Amino acid sequence: MPELHFETAKQLARRIQKREISALELTDLMIRRIEELDGDLNAVVVRDFERARATARARDEATAAGRSEGALHGVPMTIKESYDIQGLPTTWGIPLLKDNLAEHNSEAVARFQAAGAIFLGKTNVPTNLADLQSYNAIYGQTNNPWNHDRTPGGSSGGSAAALAAGLTSLECGSDIGGSIRNPAHFCGVYGHKPTWGIVAPQGHAIPGQLAGPDISVCGPLARSAEDLALALDVISGPEPLEGPGWRLELPPPPPKKLSGYRVALWPDDPMAPVSAEVSQRVRDLGAQLAKRGAIVSDSARPGFEPERAHRNYIKLLNSVMGAALPLPIYHAQAKKVRALDTGDRSTEALEARSLVLSHREWLSADNQRAHIRHAWRDFFSEWDVLICPVVATAAFPHDHSSPMATRSIEVDGEGRPYFEQLFWSGLATGAYLPSTVFPTGPNQEGLPIGLQAIGDAYQDRTTIEFCRLLAAEVGGYQTPPL
Repeated sequence: MPELHFETAKQLARRIQKREISALELTDLMIRRIEELDGDLNAVVVRDFERARATARARDEATAAGRSEGALHGVPMTIKESYDIQGLPTTWGIPLLKDNLAEHNSEAVARFQAAGAIFLGKTNVPTNLADLQSYNAIYGQTNNPWNHDRTPGGSSGGSAAALAAGLTSLECGSDIGGSIRNPAHFCGVYGHKPTWGIVAPQGHAIPGQLAGPDISVCGPLARSAEDLALALDVISGPEPLEGPGWRLELPPPPPKKLSGYRVALWPDDPMAPVSAEVSQRVRDLGAQLAKRGAIVSDSARPGFEPERAHRNYIKLLNSVMGAALPLPIYHAQAKKVRALDTGDRSTEALEARSLVLSHREWLSADNQRAHIRHAWRDFFSEWDVLICPVVATAAFPHDHSSPMATRSIEVDGEGRPYFEQLFWSGLATGAYLPSTVFPTGPNQEGLPIGLQAIGDAYQDRTTIEFCRLLAAEVGGYQTPPL
């Protein structure tokens, strides 16, 4: 049954429930596929096959006794390397952490296991999760299953590559600068960046970090919107410390067909120009939706200046990235910042300044974010979703040149700054909004193009449902030419 590799987690759970296949048979099938194909992809870089087989046998015993562990009973999956799984390395691709073994399961792993999932291992990331690609000195480079010369994206690049290639049935990544969304786009799968705070990040951290960072989220990747919804149900909820008094009730999606949706389009922007293929894909989708009866606008925008919102997002992003620096490096950056007060305007000093924000500056940025969030709330009182690009192009060639800030991405023959791409991810991230990435089919080079559907805060079910309806009408995940 080779096509089982590409079935959704929901379909596989149903097969196990009907006893069409056992959890152990399915686990062995996935293990064989990883062993056969992952040598060229290098996506599943931490493997836990024997424990996975033992867990599968336990799931099968439960099935035989008429018990089910939950919605993912017996379904094998992988997860991003940055999540703790007891006894396995958690390095974030940082060489200094190569011997770090997790003592406990992360909250997301525990919730997936409580729902019956089986972990085969962990997938590759860039160093410190801080790149649009996925390579590091510990595990090496992960390739895109659509074209091995191209990146699968980052930082959840191993997650998206494994899903696209049928090496796993479900994945979970994290996102602060598009780290779920750009790999989903590059690899032709689905990804969901949840509303900030609805998925507990505990155990997705470098050693010693317990507090969840601002704007960063944990969220699922899958081969269908239905699986995104299922996985979000499994992992959403309060941090353990907040559990006694905190409950989450996400609003249900509107009971609409595509014809009932109000859809705003943002196909391009001078802040981060995108390729003609990508912007046209947004416009073409809008035309298809209008033909099906949806209300569509390519001029509706939230009531703030995009440049102001982007600058605020970058401040918030840098405050998180600066806080994650090892203390000696942070102090060295702070020393450079103090040099600014004596007239030093070197590039090195200015870059350091961007990573060292005072608490007063962060509070000011937080207040500005509140104004932006209110503008989004007003916007979404009239629109259900906003469709826009994820990044400027389809998957680009591997580029390990250093420093990263000197890299560029070719957009219709013009080199554009590497991190200019953060504009499109920041639209949702800086304001805590949910965003679901969905595939729209390959471009002229045969590489996937994904788009993101952004919704109002806590309307995660709406953006996911919209993408489910889109798949039924205009297509969804396609198998790469492995």
